[in-house]
Amino acid sequence: MKILSLCHYLQGPGAVQYLADMGADVIKLEPLGGAYERDWSGADVYVGGVSAFYLCANKNKRSLTLNLKSAQGREIFFRLIETVDVLVENFRPGVLDRLGLGYEQLRQRKPDLIYASATGFGSTGPMVDKPGQDLLIQARTGLMAVTGVPSRPTAVGCAAVDQHGAALLAMGILGAYVRRLSTGQGTRVEGSLFNAGIDLQAEALTGYLSGGFRRDRLEHDEHLATWFHQAPYGIYKARDGFVAISNSDPVTLAKALQSEALLALADTDRFQARDHYAQLVAQAVAGFSLAELSAAFDPLGLWYAPVQDYDDLRNDPQALHNQVFRHIEINGQAGTLINHPLRYDGQVPALHTVALAAGEHSREILARLGYGEDEIDGFVASNVTTVPKADEIPVGRVQ
Repeated sequence: MKILSLCHYLQGPGAVQYLADMGADVIKLEPLGGAYERDWSGADVYVGGVSAFYLCANKNKRSLTLNLKSAQGREIFFRLIETVDVLVENFRPGVLDRLGLGYEQLRQRKPDLIYASATGFGSTGPMVDKPGQDLLIQARTGLMAVTGVPSRPTAVGCAAVDQHGAALLAMGILGAYVRRLSTGQGTRVEGSLFNAGIDLQAEALTGYLSGGFRRDRLEHDEHLATWFHQAPYGIYKARDGFVAISNSDPVTLAKALQSEALLALADTDRFQARDHYAQLVAQAVAGFSLAELSAAFDPLGLWYAPVQDYDDLRNDPQALHNQVFRHIEINGQAGTLINHPLRYDGQVPALHTVALAAGEHSREILARLGYGEDEIDGFVASNVTTVPKADEIPVGRVQ
């Protein structure tokens, strides 16, 4: 699969990275100054001068810079379109149409093109012109209200909607590609953060909307993780940390926690009485250390897990076994990337390319399109593209 990516931020780049990791040949098309994510990073983390935000979603892509507002830039773009199977973009609806690069316009040139768009709310509708960003989508889709409760809304502590939206878009592109291979037809694939935020909550929303509940049903004791599971499904404080307790047989749990109060409630409806039951579990757990809880729970097969933070996770034996982390070095500074989440025949997909500088592959890509060295030098001189000098490209290696 050959992909031209006109993506920035996270949803679009993340979708394309999933496909690049699986072997798609991806060109990341950037403005002359580089994509936005090269110049911003959460917590101001840069590895050897390269944004960690950029690194998290731009593995295995080559970079071409192009001025799409110039006549020569557009000529190069159209020549490039003829060589790819998929275009992926996440501009606001209408932006590429105004440049003459929208779906209908490109379909006239290449009928079998797969044109994938990632937006905040979709390409039409009352919210089409509103900013679609992870935190705002968490608020609008009810995710904050159920991560906390309606009276104490709580944001998810990561860009969960962006990441899920990326995975969904990658899945849609794969589906369209299979269709193209079998029928020769192109497809317009549209993903949105709004739909992704709702899709994340399919289990909870199906139950809530089908059950005829009102928002007061969403309120629950602070220890409980959701509004719809029966207690003790939640998080409890032990003497030296926190533990998550999932579905558990009430008699077995009462015995493990040595709680007569919980044993007396073994036959109660643990959904209707979930707040009271959770409070009793919290009182019982408070008397144990995490090691003592493990010693009591493991022989009985109870479902639980210690609540880890990122310091714990970096040394988690299962994370190390699964090879979820990839260590790199850029300009002598160490960094850590997250590997592709799937395994193929037991193997982690390789990291073969990271475009550490915008336009790092411009000359190579343009040459493959048939442009000569003098033409490419002319494009650089007239600000159609950029070609960084060797000493402007950060030096990176995989450890």
